[in-house]
Amino acid sequence: MKKITFNSPVILTFALLSAAALVAGILTGGKTTQLLFSVYRGSLADPLFYLRLFTHVLGHSGWAHYSSNMVLFLLVGPLLEEKYGSKQILTVILVVALVTGLVHVILPGHTALLGASGVIFAFILMASVTGTHKGIPMTMIIAAVIYISQQLYEGVAISDNVSQLTHIIGGAIGAVYGMALQGRKH
Repeated sequence: MKKITFNSPVILTFALLSAAALVAGILTGGKTTQLLFSVYRGSLADPLFYLRLFTHVLGHSGWAHYSSNMVLFLLVGPLLEEKYGSKQILTVILVVALVTGLVHVILPGHTALLGASGVIFAFILMASVTGTHKGIPMTMIIAAVIYISQQLYEGVAISDNVSQLTHIIGGAIGAVYGMALQGRKH
């Protein structure tokens, strides 16, 4: 009988922390989600403002939001962590969190941002260049065109609570990291 392994420490820890944040949000009627796991304009004197620039990617609005994000996260993430190592994957997650958080608070609007979808789109475009050693792979170009077209369409034609800009920023960061790490293995 094969034993169960903790095969992808960053990805699994992220998924577990996100689950804990979701449970805490449910138990507190959303108070912890708003206080710790959503990013929004706030006082620069509030230390939690700076924490939220990173922790908003752990927050989710409910089970459906969490599960749809985690299915993709747990499918793509471990492959990338095995290929590039835990440190590189953690760096991508932190960069996407910080950049999307800053963009969200700088742009006009009064909404909160939460969820891992920016990180997931970073992983998707990062994965599209995995396995190549030189040049810009056609898989990345096709994935980027389809993905960016969809996000632009949804941003213009659909009125919802989804931040397509966060998806595009995450995807761009993933593409840049993927290209920079092309051909490397941890």
